[in-house]
Amino acid sequence: MTVLRVLPHIADALRRGAPVVALETSVLSQGLPIPHNAEAARRMMAAVEQHGAVPAFTAVAAGHPSVGLTPDELTRFLLLESVRKVSARDIAACMVQGADGATTVAASLTLARAAGIDVFATGGIGGVHRGTPFDESADLDALARTPVITVCAGAKSILDLPATLERLETLGVPVIGYRTSELPGFFTVGTGLRVPQRAESAAEVAEIARAHWALGERSAVLVVSPPPTDAALDQQTVEAAVDGAVRDAHDAGIHGAALTPFLLGRVLAATGGRSLPANLALLESNAALAAQIAVACSALAR
Repeated sequence: MTVLRVLPHIADALRRGAPVVALETSVLSQGLPIPHNAEAARRMMAAVEQHGAVPAFTAVAAGHPSVGLTPDELTRFLLLESVRKVSARDIAACMVQGADGATTVAASLTLARAAGIDVFATGGIGGVHRGTPFDESADLDALARTPVITVCAGAKSILDLPATLERLETLGVPVIGYRTSELPGFFTVGTGLRVPQRAESAAEVAEIARAHWALGERSAVLVVSPPPTDAALDQQTVEAAVDGAVRDAHDAGIHGAALTPFLLGRVLAATGGRSLPANLALLESNAALAAQIAVACSALAR
């Protein structure tokens, strides 16, 4: 049976206790259009490296669950439409069938934990969908059972954000606002929803996570960081775009795994393309913060 593949330079960093940041690939293969997905990958990797950590894209590459991708493999994930969108439940089938799978938050957490990586960066997590509370992302369950610090800009703005925040509370996932007391709205700096905890530094986040896990808790520690203010959109614009996108999805009968890419595409069109630079900026910002937290975690371990 195929086992986890960790690229040599990443495996070496983990052996030395050097800081490593896991990065998802679904945002590249399904979340962003070509060629902007390549720009996102470049900016995320550069941000992690600039702050002293090693970037590690997670994926299933030709059936191999992988932490780290070769340049040729990353190019394949950026350009081919045949790459599957893989959640945690889909990893085994993707392995056996020898397919390429771009990992969602849930699948990325699974692979990061298997490799021994403590910090993961993404754009926005999945959550409870608007109007259909039974439609809940597997990301939430994965966060509840995977002890990895997860850095994001909140849940995706297309979701029911109050319900998602309540669900995280029920699941016992700590939600920490990084230099904010308000839940970011992915494209927006705020949502009017308060988060239960706030941290002012990467070192403080690392210490909170260490204390959380020392108590025997096994959930992730979710760090929510607002998108850069110069790229963020105003809340009214995003709400109007999302409301229209949700109506379009309902009318078209779009649901399941196809729903999120459809909604994001509609929001992109409704905002006149402004959601795209906001998305790129928040991915880069989250990767940079995750690297700083990984460096702090590495220092604590030593």
